[in-house]
Amino acid sequence: MAAKEKLEAVLNVALRVPSIMLLDVLYRWDVSSFFQQIQRSSLNNNPLFQYKYLALNMHYVGYILSVVLLTLPRQHLVQLYLYFLTALLLYAGHQISRDYVRSELESAYEGPMYLEPLSMNRFTTALIGQLVVCTLCSCVMKTKQIWLFSAHMLPLLARLCLVPLETIVIINKFAMIFTGLEVLYFLGSNLLVPYNLAKSAYRELVQVVEVYGLLALGMSLWNQLVVPVLFMVFWLVLFALQIYSYFSTRDQPASRERLLFLFLTSIAECCSTPYSLLGLVFTVSFVALGVLTLCKFYLQGYRAFMNDPAMNRGMTEGVTLLILAVQTGLIELQVVHRAFLLSIILFIVVASILQSMLEIADPIVLALGASRDKSLWKHFRAVSLCLFLLVFPAYMAYMICQFFHMDFWLLIIISSSILTSLQVLGTLFIYVLFMVEEFRKEPVENMDDVIYYVNGTYRLLEFLVALCVVAYGVSETIFGEWTVMGSMIIFIHSYYNVWLRAQLGWKSFLLRRDAVNKIKSLPIATKEQLEKHNDICAICYQDMKSAVITPCSHFFHAGCLKKWLYVQETCPLCHCHLKNSSQLPGLGADLVPQPAAGVEQHALQGGTEAPGQELPQGPGAQEGSRDKDVPQPPAYALQGGTEAPGQELPQGPGAQEGSRDKDEGIARRSDSQEGTCDPKENPPGAEDEALPVEVSLEEKQQE
Repeated sequence: MAAKEKLEAVLNVALRVPSIMLLDVLYRWDVSSFFQQIQRSSLNNNPLFQYKYLALNMHYVGYILSVVLLTLPRQHLVQLYLYFLTALLLYAGHQISRDYVRSELESAYEGPMYLEPLSMNRFTTALIGQLVVCTLCSCVMKTKQIWLFSAHMLPLLARLCLVPLETIVIINKFAMIFTGLEVLYFLGSNLLVPYNLAKSAYRELVQVVEVYGLLALGMSLWNQLVVPVLFMVFWLVLFALQIYSYFSTRDQPASRERLLFLFLTSIAECCSTPYSLLGLVFTVSFVALGVLTLCKFYLQGYRAFMNDPAMNRGMTEGVTLLILAVQTGLIELQVVHRAFLLSIILFIVVASILQSMLEIADPIVLALGASRDKSLWKHFRAVSLCLFLLVFPAYMAYMICQFFHMDFWLLIIISSSILTSLQVLGTLFIYVLFMVEEFRKEPVENMDDVIYYVNGTYRLLEFLVALCVVAYGVSETIFGEWTVMGSMIIFIHSYYNVWLRAQLGWKSFLLRRDAVNKIKSLPIATKEQLEKHNDICAICYQDMKSAVITPCSHFFHAGCLKKWLYVQETCPLCHCHLKNSSQLPGLGADLVPQPAAGVEQHALQGGTEAPGQELPQGPGAQEGSRDKDVPQPPAYALQGGTEAPGQELPQGPGAQEGSRDKDEGIARRSDSQEGTCDPKENPPGAEDEALPVEVSLEEKQQE
């Protein structure tokens, strides 16, 4: 089943390539200029000039047929090609029969064939050829009526029956006419098939547009036609034919410079139409995708293909090529000028591919340097790829400076390669720092600052280059030739490469400055406090020889906490919001946060709540706190009964009267027990402790 699906996918692409080639040929062929040349040469005496408008109409009909052939479903496309194959086989049978009759006329032998060896050989060869043609036609058309394709065998049968040669010529013409009538009958019987296909296709298109919309229709056609692969195959076929035509006409081997010029010239010849330009764009995209995939495979092995959304890669290079080609009018130039311009465009595309390779390699190399992986092979692959990305862009910039005169525009072009080399140099420097820190027992101080300065320097240079590109483009637009496409490109470049980069850089700077200010505002722990704390940093899990203390009394390394503050401004442990020391009221020398007002009142009243227990809020919080602060005996002790401690008291209007009676009984009982109190059971000061109970009960009665 998998092999069948692969075969169908290959046929889906291969059978549509001729339609794009036909569109390309029709675009190259200018009918008006063709008939103008005929008019100049023959002065209207040529009969072809009389059919000029007919040829124009046929030119447009060819476009329509090519588009129909391109968008035809695969099943109908295969069937159509089978019909073409059958027509070619019938034509081959006609050619075999005509060649046989011509050879017999030239020999002028009308006797029995078995008496003439040459005549017998000609007859046997023609008979075998006709049998093969008939068998193939019946197999392709899936019919057992083989006689429908056997008309070209009539001259052979006539020769076998010793019919005169003049009559065999007439029989051959009759066989050809009979075959033509069969083809016309077949076409007439299937005349309404294109109309029915168009009608059903229109109905399906209307349904899809109504349900899903035009965007879904476009995406469906894009996936069914496999447009990128289709145009790539089309362009590769054109390029192969161009190379073959060059080497087939030359006998001497070409030099290296000649081969480079041949390569650029062949590419220039294969992008002279919009269809071939699209083919080059998709070819460059797939080449870039292959290079980037190979780069990731070189770094990570087979793990690179696990959960890797890499199919979107490569499109950046293709879109870059398309934009530059459209902006510079590539397809309108002569071949030599087109090759010259393509060398610059391909240089920019290769620089973009190298930058994409660096984007893949940079996090992998830095992660490998920060990890404790001691595999020498992994480190060798990472460092060797970085060295390649360091040397090759610089070599490209040097070579293009040798071919072209140095000016501001060329400096902008080679700036991407120079920036790539500088970024690789920074990556290698950070990798070396990570490796040094790995071999040392203690971490390198201010490592984060060094990394920030290295990356910041590269980002600043990149921003300056983008700003220079915008300035040059604006000057060319104002003082040079103004175009809508150029203005749009300058606007997009200004927004994405200048404005957004400036915003991100300024935001990063502000976050870093705020983090540094917060770290400086926090107090530094003393040696006694560190010994008393006796713990590790909760961020890096390393011992703390120096630390800062947050307002919530947590200890961290200053560098670790600064990295944390780049992300969020809360404590890593309790998530309290961290503020500067000037904004923290009550932070004393002992570094204990100032308690809230409710906690102070509770402490003054002798409450027993836990330190982390929250106090009630709202209008009734003060009354509840007053009742809570007074030590009250349980309900069953107040009533003098035997209720269980967990038994609930009655609620409602009667409960207030009962509570009043109970309060009076408690007061009388306390009065009667004043003079008979045991000193051991009631020590001095017990009367003072009982007084708040009575006062609170009286307040309850008043309420």
